[in-house]
Amino acid sequence: MTNEKAVRVALYSRVSTKDKGQDVRNQTDQLREFCSKQDWQIVKEYTDKASGKRGDRVQFQAMFEAASRREFDTVLFWSLDRLSREGVYETLQHLQRLTAYGVGYKSYTEEYLDSCGIFRDAVIGILATVAKQERIRLSERVTAGLARAKREGRTGGRPKVIVSTSKIRKLADQGISAVQIGTQLGVSRMTVTRRLAEA
Repeated sequence: MTNEKAVRVALYSRVSTKDKGQDVRNQTDQLREFCSKQDWQIVKEYTDKASGKRGDRVQFQAMFEAASRREFDTVLFWSLDRLSREGVYETLQHLQRLTAYGVGYKSYTEEYLDSCGIFRDAVIGILATVAKQERIRLSERVTAGLARAKREGRTGGRPKVIVSTSKIRKLADQGISAVQIGTQLGVSRMTVTRRLAEA
């Protein structure tokens, strides 16, 4: 017998709405079996059926809220792209956020991606370097886009969208949310909110 406290684990699984015929159980079954072999205690399972390119996934956010309360010791996911496909910088931020909460992370299929493993610092260093280059490339693309827009006589990089306040008000009176109005008219939620406040 051992007095060691069992590692409390949260499982995170995700399939995309575009992954035709994929069942999240392909991931969860293997994750559960792995935990059983390690004598890890599964305290919660989080599952999203959504694109990994967005961070506002319901279960993804719930997992981080629970992590902030230290409801588990480690997050186990099938592979890094199941956790996030938002880009290297954003993915690195997610891993660092877990670390800041005092919660570890482990990829089932990528042995090197383990916050308690010997490659942890090397992997984080590589991800940080790639993330930095990703941000530099993004900045260069934005600068190039603005320069092109300026040459073409446009400002801000995009053609200005002209939307009447009365149209926004009419949709709002129908009970449609600012986000939905913005999507429908091709403007931001903030633009809709500002126009309504001015009206």
